[in-house]
Amino acid sequence: MALQQKVEMGEEDEDSRAGGINRRKFERFETSISVDYASGDTFLFSYIQNISEMGIFIRSDDPFPIGTTLHMRFTPDGQEAIEVSGEVTWVNPYRPFGDNLNPGMGVSFTDLSAELRERIVALVRTVAYLRPQADN
Repeated sequence: MALQQKVEMGEEDEDSRAGGINRRKFERFETSISVDYASGDTFLFSYIQNISEMGIFIRSDDPFPIGTTLHMRFTPDGQEAIEVSGEVTWVNPYRPFGDNLNPGMGVSFTDLSAELRERIVALVRTVAYLRPQADN
């Protein structure tokens, strides 16, 4: 049942995402950082669409199933590469005919060392600081 609920999170309609309950403990920030990721013998390349202190959303027309362990590597501008493991925790599947403009998978970081966690927190703060500010 828990897996079913995680999949459905990606299938919410626009109104429930805009005004619904925020289920996240950490704020996510839009970004576009290239990421190489692998599971077993499968190696892929895509973009991180958003990032938080505990995970990322990877844009993909063919996301891995929930529970898949991924090994990821991404290099933010001007920084050393970050190599981290994670687990696919929810999926927003590709739907033909434009029914889903944001397919991909949410990946929660796993096995973070204190140093790696601090690097990710610093990256999230940088992304948050550099994001476009809305006009007031």
